[in-house]
Amino acid sequence: MNPATGTANPAELLLAHPRDRRCGVDRRVGEVTYGDLRRAVKEYAGGLRAAGVRPGCRAVVVSDDCVAAITAVLALWWHGCVPVVLHPMLRPAEVAFIVRDSEAEFAELNVDPEHAAALQGDLGAIDAERRAAGRAGLLTALGPVRASGPTPPPAGFRATDELLVQYTSGSTGRPRGVRHCLRAVHAILRGVGSLLDLTPDDVVLSTAKLSFGYGFGNSLLYPYAAGASSVLLEGPADPYGVAAALDAYRPTVLFSVPRLYAGLLEVAEQGKAVETGSLRLAVATGEHLPAGLAARITEAFDVPLINGFGATEVLHTVVAAAVGRGRAAGPGSIGFPVPGVTATVRDDAGRAVGDGTPGRLHLTTESAALGYLNRPEDTARAFADGGVYTGDIAYRAAGGELCHVGRADDMLLLGGYKIAPAEIERVVRAAPQAADCAVVGSTDRTGLEQATVYVVPRDPAYPDEARKAVRSALRAGLAPYKRPSRIEIIDELPVTANGKLARFRLRPRPDGPVGSPEGST
Repeated sequence: MNPATGTANPAELLLAHPRDRRCGVDRRVGEVTYGDLRRAVKEYAGGLRAAGVRPGCRAVVVSDDCVAAITAVLALWWHGCVPVVLHPMLRPAEVAFIVRDSEAEFAELNVDPEHAAALQGDLGAIDAERRAAGRAGLLTALGPVRASGPTPPPAGFRATDELLVQYTSGSTGRPRGVRHCLRAVHAILRGVGSLLDLTPDDVVLSTAKLSFGYGFGNSLLYPYAAGASSVLLEGPADPYGVAAALDAYRPTVLFSVPRLYAGLLEVAEQGKAVETGSLRLAVATGEHLPAGLAARITEAFDVPLINGFGATEVLHTVVAAAVGRGRAAGPGSIGFPVPGVTATVRDDAGRAVGDGTPGRLHLTTESAALGYLNRPEDTARAFADGGVYTGDIAYRAAGGELCHVGRADDMLLLGGYKIAPAEIERVVRAAPQAADCAVVGSTDRTGLEQATVYVVPRDPAYPDEARKAVRSALRAGLAPYKRPSRIEIIDELPVTANGKLARFRLRPRPDGPVGSPEGST
């Protein structure tokens, strides 16, 4: 912190640890120390300066999780730029949209040559368009990064200067850039960071990628702030790959989504060893964690489990609870606000509602983003009443515990009743023949809203049995007006690259429903 200007640089803060201490493990380069990384960051920052990259501009980093990606992010901060980290599997058109939307002036393409060539076509067109209009172009290569004279001191960021832009698609699939500041980083480190209580001896493994808010905190902000180390996994996370990483790297803290934890348990039930002896803590965030699954995780892993809830608009986890080991979470429970966060449940007019009454979840926290990039109307709707509306419907239980009902944009209006998909899904998952499910809304031939439940059968060879079991469960567990109109059997549910359910991909398209229809109710 520079007391004269009130500024600080996050890269300098995150690298201020003993040089010989390990900070990262990457299969491609092996172990890296804080000293190694600091040298690489300063050289990269020197390359940015030599190439004429403007301090303060936004810069896209297209990369899988690796030391090179973290080097680029920290070097951009050192130089005074605002990184925008993107998943490497985004299509060229998707990357081009974000480059245009963010007005990025530099792009680091840490991808395979074929993908880089495909990206260069669209990005080259953007560069030409800008230069023809007399604007700053788009640089996509620094050339060899070499130290050329002393590296300039790290740039200073004020508490509310834009520091990071993270793109989120929400439930619609249309990406929006969320603008974060240095104040937000400090807030989450004080908030859920105090519950994690990381030390320099911790080794963190996250299945969520750096390109997502959850993964960015897990693999960079939390471990580096503590002087710990993070394991950087290449490629998409799946239960077998995560089991291999647990065995190879012996992490002490595992961050993942409930769906992947369930996959790890299934791998263990199949007889494959899942080595969890090194773990001291497991964290599940990203989607609802059923109480039964939480109990199974803590019993099988024999570690405490934190169930967290967060949103890109507040950078990371803001509501959390310890679950399992006799501390069973109720239906939909997401716990209590972490230190520094105030959570209220409000009606459509912004007034607080009483315990037990569902409403819009509103969060007051210093980790709240500055708003959406180039989306003034969306910003005004979400960042209002002194905090952030996350787009979630929740209620407060009598003891102060928050319970998640569903996404506001997922709520179904069936016969005049508002129904949360999560309520239907809990009943369907109780059917032994159903391995997984998701409920989405659509319209019938008359234009009326209806609910469809997509079911993955536990045994794909017997879809009819799964359908019958689900139908029975719905009749036994839900009032008639809450029951979905259709049951569709599909091979698997679509997920995002972060392992979360991609509910918007299940909504019927003009060319027909997702998967192969296997019948209806």
